[in-house]
Amino acid sequence: MDDFLAVRRYLGIMPKGSSKKPRKREDEAQSAVRVMETIAAKHEEPEEAPVEITDEMRAAAAAFGRIGGKIGGPARAAALSKKRRSEIAKKAAAARWRR
Repeated sequence: MDDFLAVRRYLGIMPKGSSKKPRKREDEAQSAVRVMETIAAKHEEPEEAPVEITDEMRAAAAAFGRIGGKIGGPARAAALSKKRRSEIAKKAAAARWRR
């Protein structure tokens, strides 16, 4: 028997029949889960409609941004050393001149 298999390998003879194993059939619980997942996927809740941004909302956001800028800018400048502020200013000037 071993000689036969060795000859088959050597000659490259294709095996007869399918080499695939038969698929396992799913049981009742597995099929129920599959069906429920399919139903749930079809009946997902629709997404909420996007909120319409009004001019008043834009004005309020701009005002809050201005308040934060007035607070944050001086606080950052106070926290930085004179040397670091100079480095940042030189880098900004170089970027402006590159344009």
